[in-house]
Amino acid sequence: MIALLRQLSWPELRHHPWRHGAALLAVMLGVALAFSVQLINQSALSEFSSAVRAVNGVPDFELRAQRDGFDEALYARVATHPQVAVASPVIELDTVAFDVRPDHRGERVALKVVGLDALVAGPLSPALMPRPDDGADRLALLAPDAVFLNATARQRLGERVQVQTPSGSTTLRALGSIAAQGAALAVMDIAGVQTRFGWTGRLSRIDVRLRAGADRAQVLRELALPAGVRAAAPDEAAQRVSNVSRAYRVNLTVLALVALFTGAFLVFSILSLSVAKRQPQLALLGVLGLSGRERLTLVVAESALLGLAGSVLGLLLGTALAALALRLLAGDLGGGYFPGVAPQLQFDAVSALVYGALGVVAAVVGGWMPARAAQQLAPAQALKGLSAGHDGALPAWVGPLLLIAGVLLALAPPVAEIPLAAYVSVACLMLGGIACVPSAVGALLAGLAPPSNALALLAVERARHQRHTATIAVAGVVASLSLAVALTVMVASFRDSVTQWLDTVLPADLYVRAGSSLTAGDVVTLPAAMPSRAARLPGVQHASAQRVSSVQLDPARPAVVLIARAIDDPAKALPLVGELVALPAGAVGVFVSEAMVSLYGASPGTSLTLPLANGNTRVFVRGVWRDYARQHGAVAMQDSDYQRLTGDTRVNDLALWLQPGANPAAVQQGLRALASELGLDGTLLEFASVSEIRATSLRIFDRSFAVTYWLQAVAIAIGLFGIAASFSAQVLARRKEFGLLAHLGLTRAQVLRVVAAEGAVWTAAGALLGLLLGLAVSVVLVKVVNPQSFHWTMDLLLPWARLAALCAAVMVAGTLTAWLAARSAAGRQMALAVKEDW
Repeated sequence: MIALLRQLSWPELRHHPWRHGAALLAVMLGVALAFSVQLINQSALSEFSSAVRAVNGVPDFELRAQRDGFDEALYARVATHPQVAVASPVIELDTVAFDVRPDHRGERVALKVVGLDALVAGPLSPALMPRPDDGADRLALLAPDAVFLNATARQRLGERVQVQTPSGSTTLRALGSIAAQGAALAVMDIAGVQTRFGWTGRLSRIDVRLRAGADRAQVLRELALPAGVRAAAPDEAAQRVSNVSRAYRVNLTVLALVALFTGAFLVFSILSLSVAKRQPQLALLGVLGLSGRERLTLVVAESALLGLAGSVLGLLLGTALAALALRLLAGDLGGGYFPGVAPQLQFDAVSALVYGALGVVAAVVGGWMPARAAQQLAPAQALKGLSAGHDGALPAWVGPLLLIAGVLLALAPPVAEIPLAAYVSVACLMLGGIACVPSAVGALLAGLAPPSNALALLAVERARHQRHTATIAVAGVVASLSLAVALTVMVASFRDSVTQWLDTVLPADLYVRAGSSLTAGDVVTLPAAMPSRAARLPGVQHASAQRVSSVQLDPARPAVVLIARAIDDPAKALPLVGELVALPAGAVGVFVSEAMVSLYGASPGTSLTLPLANGNTRVFVRGVWRDYARQHGAVAMQDSDYQRLTGDTRVNDLALWLQPGANPAAVQQGLRALASELGLDGTLLEFASVSEIRATSLRIFDRSFAVTYWLQAVAIAIGLFGIAASFSAQVLARRKEFGLLAHLGLTRAQVLRVVAAEGAVWTAAGALLGLLLGLAVSVVLVKVVNPQSFHWTMDLLLPWARLAALCAAVMVAGTLTAWLAARSAAGRQMALAVKEDW
């Protein structure tokens, strides 16, 4: 039996590669996209985790506080505790370094500086231990101006390193190296960091290793940690990034699997075509003794072989795509979750087996209905041309039930901040819509008035009474078009919302900042007097400053951005969502982004505790604003309240409104001179106009959605292949019908017009159903998937021009394909097709 199936299946695939090449291509693309996304994210996350472990070392736990650190007096208590084997004090900060080599013209480099005590850090942080260069003094690691660079920093900065400090800049000597890999990293003696960066008397963390048998909980109780200091796991940062990027990674994987979903429909169409064309062969085999179950096994085996070949090629292509993406996009695919990481490809055999199996399963699922058609074939009738297939339509209640389930699942909450129910909802809507195709086509055609033209009447009546065949001819149209419509609406809605958001948050003419990195915002700042002095410069009408810092509300989540700025009129200053709540007497009011509501429950009218420099402060949430720049949450408060509570008068950003006719270049030159006068290197200033920020933001947006655009194109291409294969299968199964029409007097041209009209009717019905289904899916993507995944909302935008173009393209392709397929089948000798019945 197996030998017989092999003899029947393999020649069919080998001798008709053109027939099955499209299906194999669909499976290959689906597996390649999904597997490449998995490899990219896995490699990036692994590399980021390795970099974090190199910086954090291998202690039992770390004592950490907020970004401002804590009093170093705690170190003496920890180091002398009898159950502590090693305690290493550490300072971590981010700054900007300059390449002072003449041929590099002062290029800026984002640099992480780690200060440690080399005498105790070795057992806990071996990758950070300084290794002096040959010829350097053996005590160089204790020199206050010595710095030891990793390979990335040394390549970009050379032997002399100029770094920005809170009080200006300082020049350090690169006297050696460290083993840690990854982004630019520098290690200094902790005393030198405290002196040069204003950290005297403070530490960022203390790495602690306990003695064998020590009880961690007891040690922490005896240490009586000060308020704001906590014990953290060494891999906390890596785990936090993994948790935060999980939604992004899952969304990309689901979108990549869309290609497999549409690929299953293409396998269905291709094998339907194969079964239709081989109907006489299958019928003859049935007469000769091949049972229906064996015919089913034959077609399923063909689909499995297609899936296996496509999966193998897809895994190879996916590996190549992942390697290319890691080289060009640094592993984040536009998401920005792994800053400073340049990962190497890490192949995973388990993932390869999983995605390869998915490809085979998708092909088998796609080939199941054609296999059932081959099984239920009546051999004797098929040999006489009396059977064109079997009506294997699903029960009428299946489609509506799936649609109802999809609607109910869309209302379910996320699971572990992943919209799993929403993904299942989209699948139910898609499958339910496709299952409703025969009934929907019948309902649409039932209301169509009978045409007066005989040929048009013949086309419409056949489409009406043979609507079960619409499952084959229209399902591919509905599947591909609905996915294309849903992705088009989602991306257009998001892009339009971002554009409107930029219009609200960028009201000024010119923006100035001291450093491009939020993490370096405590080191690279603008002088406190700069806003008031800048407002008096020639050409400047008004100036407004803001202080951007961060606070850690939950150790398992990234820090929340705290923005202090002038908010005299919240409705104009912020893109608010919903109504404002009145501020109670004596309370400090704040405005939170949408992510704060989802992640921390900070809805309007509630109180929120902010760990500021003077301790925990209770603030009152007055309203919610839309923020597409900070997915992990942001809090905006009046700058006067922030300065009163913290005493921090530093400034990160400056917004300038220029006078009519002012020269922006002259204003920029004046600001650089002003910065130098106030003690800040004027070359540090970065300027951007509204148009520049807008263009950069939208370019980043388009880069983030580049994969989505590509997947959309793949879905449409696969759908068009499916249309071609579906109509080809229908036409090939009707050769004897065409012969009968020829005997009745219809010319070849008239037969072609009938088939083209049927294609137009079915494709138009499929386009309408696909459009409606795609709009329903887009509502779930925009209103459920995005808020649950990324904690922000957007307005639904329907780009009717693009949607109409998509529908028109599908209708034209379907009609043309039906005509071409009929032209091939309805040849000059089509009247002889009925000879087999004589």
